[in-house]
Amino acid sequence: MTVQMTGASRREILKTAGAGGLVLSFSIASKASAQGSAPQPINAYVRVAPDGFVTIVNKNPEIGQGIKTTLPMLIAEELDAAWDKVRIEQADNDPKVYGRQFAGGSMATPLHWDELRRVGAVARAILIQAAAGGWKVPAGECVTEPGVVVHKASGRRATYASLAAKCAGIAAPDPKSLTLKDPKDYRIIGRPTPQYDTAKIVTGQPLFGIDVKRPGMLYATYEKAPVFAAGVARADLAAAQSVKGVRKAFVVEGSSEALQPAAGQIGPGLLPGVAVVADTWWAARKGRDKLDVQWAEHPTSGQSSEGFAAQARALAAAKPQRTPRNDGDVDAALKTAAKTVEAAYAYPFLAHVALEPMNCTAEFKDGKLEIWAPTQNPEPGRQLCAKTLGIKPEDITIHMVRCGGGFGRRLANDYMVEAAWIAREAGAPVKLIWTREDDIRHDIYRPAGFHFLKGGLDAAGNLIAWQDHFVSFGEGQGFAPSAGMGPTEFPARFVPNCRIDVSVMPLGVPTGPLRAPGSNALAFVMQSFIDELAHAAGADPLAFQLKLLGDKPVVGEPPAAYAAGRMAGVLRAVGEMSGWANRGRLPKGEGMGVACYYSHMGYFAEVAHVAVSPGGEVAVKKVWVAGDVGRQIINPLGAINQVQGSVLDGLSEALHQEITIKDGRTQQSNFHDYPLMRINEAPPVEVKFLETDYPPTGLGEPALPPAIPALTNAIFAATGKRVRSLPIRPEMLKA
Repeated sequence: MTVQMTGASRREILKTAGAGGLVLSFSIASKASAQGSAPQPINAYVRVAPDGFVTIVNKNPEIGQGIKTTLPMLIAEELDAAWDKVRIEQADNDPKVYGRQFAGGSMATPLHWDELRRVGAVARAILIQAAAGGWKVPAGECVTEPGVVVHKASGRRATYASLAAKCAGIAAPDPKSLTLKDPKDYRIIGRPTPQYDTAKIVTGQPLFGIDVKRPGMLYATYEKAPVFAAGVARADLAAAQSVKGVRKAFVVEGSSEALQPAAGQIGPGLLPGVAVVADTWWAARKGRDKLDVQWAEHPTSGQSSEGFAAQARALAAAKPQRTPRNDGDVDAALKTAAKTVEAAYAYPFLAHVALEPMNCTAEFKDGKLEIWAPTQNPEPGRQLCAKTLGIKPEDITIHMVRCGGGFGRRLANDYMVEAAWIAREAGAPVKLIWTREDDIRHDIYRPAGFHFLKGGLDAAGNLIAWQDHFVSFGEGQGFAPSAGMGPTEFPARFVPNCRIDVSVMPLGVPTGPLRAPGSNALAFVMQSFIDELAHAAGADPLAFQLKLLGDKPVVGEPPAAYAAGRMAGVLRAVGEMSGWANRGRLPKGEGMGVACYYSHMGYFAEVAHVAVSPGGEVAVKKVWVAGDVGRQIINPLGAINQVQGSVLDGLSEALHQEITIKDGRTQQSNFHDYPLMRINEAPPVEVKFLETDYPPTGLGEPALPPAIPALTNAIFAATGKRVRSLPIRPEMLKA
């Protein structure tokens, strides 16, 4: 069976039109284009068929975040379609039609909220014009009901299906000229809606990249050096080729330089390795086990997690390499402070461990490449394959297949270019599947980091001084991918004397974005240390946060503005939800902690309730979440799921997850030494959204960061022990 989640082909368009259907395809200039920068068109593709069904194409990759449902909901609402008559198809990668197609940064809603609603409004206007023309009445006298155009004065009605054949030749109006619905009239937006593919997922139907099959397809595995980017010094392939079912084994020279992302890319390109191609994946795996490969020496072999920690301590004791922020006089303020607090925080490398390992199916024929990829970022994948294989980008077709999780890992396309290269060498369609060990040992990791903090309080308990010497990875003035921190990181701008120092050390370990990049680590540090300062001041931690935010509703200017009033709102809300004022009544060994964070345009505050046993075992009893992502929640069911998943993801990172490097290689390999949260550990998560008069924004990431410090602050409340490094281990908390 061939699985291709695609938009309509030209042949399908002709069939639909010939059968009396409406095919609508047009583009709307984005805000960036309107402002005179390079065009970034947002496109939609809509079909109205004679059977009354409306097909809406989802332009962005679906990675489990529900965008295949959410974006079509925007179109369907303004189209006034009957949702039970909507079919959804996944678009292929086609930047000329759809503009940029990617899943990352929680950007789907802010980028498409207005534009895709206007797509639906244009389709609706064309259908109204078709009906009005047939009835010889002004279009302004017609309205719509779900799937029907109505002429109120005469009572005449025409279904969209009956109008489909009459739409040909009707010019689309200017999308900006159309009046969009009043939110009080929404029927689809704001209604809890299951994901479109749920029934297929739970019944095991082929949807994911790992399910793709092609006629004559072979299977491949790809062995890479345990030390990142090391080359092949010698390879004896005979034993692998002797395994029954193995068709071919060969060395791929690749490039050690491909470890560093090229311009426009995330993650590595084609690294050196050895490919094994076989009739079945099991045969390919067995052949790979027989490989005898000697890897070349590589300078990264001298790097380790212990070495990084030692370097960080040495750098922190020395003069910082640069100071991106220096407000007031921090040194003087610390000298005169009534109380000072110092603490060192650290967090480890993390892997993404999407449940579907990296995979890709590729077919190279007659100089053209066709790819079926579970990718978050298809167009850079096309460009990477074109450059590496020496072919034209227009000779590459990428079918976007549903991803079994992404979390930022599939923003990189190293597995795509590997599959493409192997398919060309094999002379047949090839499905490359990484093992779980490949997935963990060859990730683009969330970077580790180190913070050396000092804070000063005056006699009234006000925070008057903040210093953070941030030791991270990079070279010169640059950070390694996803290893940076900006000069406006909270509480910067809210403390009169604030200095952020930075020092970096070289890194040969590949890094990249993991869900809520940067924020997933920085929130732990900043919000934990603020909690330390609150306790040093003898203050209620929630009240201390509100006092720190002050009275100004917004601090700073766009795009770096911080809406302090919105953050105060979610803090107050989560305090009420959780019964924060009554936390003193908890039994011994239990505690509640609060944290808040602004990330990816969302303002979130969270309270965690934990119980810690005398042996140091942590049980999270409940988490409360208050979030502000603007005036509209498009799909409440999906929104709550996203928040709950984010919280559990953050708790899992804090309680279990750690990648350690030794001799330049990852020590962990599978779930036995890189465990995730189990279902019996997962607490209930109560979610509340505050509606504020701001445009709606995304939800895939901003609820994760505060979950971690809410947990660690709750542990302190329960035990009096501070968690300043992750993951949390029982021996840290034993009574």
